[in-house]
Amino acid sequence: MTINILLVDDNRTFLVAVRQFLDRLQGAQVVAEVGDGPQALVQAAELRPDLMLLDIGLPTMNGLAVARTMQSWPSAPHIIFLSMHDNVAYREAARALGAWGFVGKADFVVELLPMIEKLIAEKAALAGSRP
Repeated sequence: MTINILLVDDNRTFLVAVRQFLDRLQGAQVVAEVGDGPQALVQAAELRPDLMLLDIGLPTMNGLAVARTMQSWPSAPHIIFLSMHDNVAYREAARALGAWGFVGKADFVVELLPMIEKLIAEKAALAGSRP
């Protein structure tokens, strides 16, 4: 079972690092990378990924606004926020927006893997329960 992931971050170096990390993870496929909020919404609507790894500090439209917009969608992707600004206020905002998780960029290798593996397992379980 494979989950499709949309990466959203304006830091190109970080995007490359996350993509390299995900490319080694069986069951995860990066479908696109974008660097701002409006493009994230366009790609999410077009590609319908299972998961969006979303930076909070984006130009034009921040990640929290992107998540808020997607709350009205009938089938929005799961969101895991990735941010340099790992603080209580951002974690609470992410939780209030229904985010699947919040990972500080400094800890993404350790914290992100279990979250993605859980999503892969849940998708596989759902696929297995369908007639």
